Amino acid sequence: LADEASYILTDQRLMDSFRFLASPFVSVDDLKTLADTNSLIPARIGRDPDLANRLVAIIRSGIDRRRFPWVTEGREPTPSERDAAILATAAIMATSKTQTERRNEGKKEQERKVHEALIESGLQEIELPRGISALDPYPSPGTFTKEIMVGTRKADIVVSLWDGRLLPIECKVSNSSTNSIKRINNDAAVKATEWRKEFGESRIVPAATLSGVYKLRNLTYAQDRGLTLFWAHGLSALTEWISSTQR
Repeated sequence: LADEASYILTDQRLMDSFRFLASPFVSVDDLKTLADTNSLIPARIGRDPDLANRLVAIIRSGIDRRRFPWVTEGREPTPSERDAAILATAAIMATSKTQTERRNEGKKEQERKVHEALIESGLQEIELPRGISALDPYPSPGTFTKEIMVGTRKADIVVSLWDGRLLPIECKVSNSSTNSIKRINNDAAVKATEWRKEFGESRIVPAATLSGVYKLRNLTYAQDRGLTLFWAHGLSALTEWISSTQR
């Protein structure tokens, strides 16, 4: 593996398989953190042998010894061991990919529903030439835009409320209570904290629309950090609250 590192790690398909040699498999974000790098693009790995060696060392230290017993035993695999390892790894990769695609499709569907709800409530969709800065005038009240930088963080949808405040909305889908930590706490709640620091608590209302399964304590944690929560199956609560800011 070490001898072929530059070849393996600069081929995207092989790189994806490489992450699944460990147990549990290592996500791209976690691999960046463990390797102390901000990029895993092939060109970066190809010109940085030290980075390639770090990546190999990370996966070797976490390699699944049940799938690959011959690695720690210092021998060649038997044909049946090799076939079983390939089958098991392929199954793990397929399951992970399916879960990711389900989350992505769920998020797109949720964004579509939020978009429709905002239009039906009388808000006007606009396009902005650039992100929204804390020092810039906000867009006209009663308007919204999609996929835009708010300060230093990107928001899925941003509403300019009738009372002059800003409502950045994150659309989150969680397939399990365990997964909800990443979706709500490590992402949306972190953004809420940063936005409140950058814009001021009186000028911005960070929010999230949620679908799926969440642990109650994760929701409470997010709320304690200034994140307002709405459920995607009850978007009337969101649009009614937006309308109430006219008063």
